[in-house]
Amino acid sequence: MNSAITAPHPTAEAEEVFRRWIQFLDEEFVRHGSPERRAEIVRDQLHQLYLGRPCGGKSNVSLTSELPGRVLEFSLDPENVTLEAQHFPEVDRERYNSRKPLLWFWQMFDRSPIGLNHWLGLRFRCMLGRHIFAHMGTGVKIYHGVDLTYGYNLSIGDGAIIRQGALLNDRGGITIGKNAIIGSYARVYSLSHEAANYDRVRLVRTVIGERARIASHAIVLAGQHVGEGDAVGSFPEDRV
Repeated sequence: MNSAITAPHPTAEAEEVFRRWIQFLDEEFVRHGSPERRAEIVRDQLHQLYLGRPCGGKSNVSLTSELPGRVLEFSLDPENVTLEAQHFPEVDRERYNSRKPLLWFWQMFDRSPIGLNHWLGLRFRCMLGRHIFAHMGTGVKIYHGVDLTYGYNLSIGDGAIIRQGALLNDRGGITIGKNAIIGSYARVYSLSHEAANYDRVRLVRTVIGERARIASHAIVLAGQHVGEGDAVGSFPEDRV
């Protein structure tokens, strides 16, 4: 039996289209840093992804039968969307506002019909990450459904892998070292709540060292420093 594994790959025509789309978006987000212009770009792209047509045109909003469609159309525009992070008192408004359209794009891409396109999704998220994160290394892989808070307090080193459904709550800052692995549905926090007053939070940076491994469904609490090569949680080989 041939032990070599051939990586799944789109057709040459599809790959060209995928790469052109990601390059176009990357160039647009480099060229336009204002929240308003970025929101327009994201709105126009989501209209195409969800509705299959450009943004624009009028509908009869007096017809209740058309209201759900209008709710969807308006919600594809980041300007009409509120996210939980906007309510946090310590949010840096300037840094967050320029990233909010991209965070909404991140979420809505993953929830769209093409969000499960593995080859495209890995490259799309890395492209957005370069415009969202404090630092984005090379060779990073971020899988479907990863949940972010601010983004601007997140630093990811070269070769890191973030598996499906992981939560990166970077309110106090998260650093993920080179070649670290965050398992599926793991939770990494950088804040804690006071026992006597849940509304009072303490923000503190969390560090995942180089080559560290965070197991699936494991929890890393705020302020932890996972050392280089260390593991958090249970792995199958640990139980053998």
